[in-house]
Amino acid sequence: MRCVIARYPFDLTKSGVLASMKGVTPETVTGESVTIGRRRYPVKQVGQVITRQDRRDFTGSEVIRAMTRLGFTCHDHPEAAPVRVPTPLQTASALLGAAPLDA
Repeated sequence: MRCVIARYPFDLTKSGVLASMKGVTPETVTGESVTIGRRRYPVKQVGQVITRQDRRDFTGSEVIRAMTRLGFTCHDHPEAAPVRVPTPLQTASALLGAAPLDA
């Protein structure tokens, strides 16, 4: 598939992207990301690897557009850990100094 990233045309294939990203350790995901294989990579890291350009030369949306067209799953935000909210009974027990109920 032909796509333009940072004003340069690239002929990308799904197998080519998979081969390029093989053995690359994912950086910490703080924003947009792409799932390649079983790993989530930051969009800018993927763009840097597949285009061999500096991350400042392209936008994340250019990479997301290309990866989506190739069939990869793109994510807007990193997965957040679920926040555990104590029940009113647990809160009252904690205020009274009792041992936690779920211990």
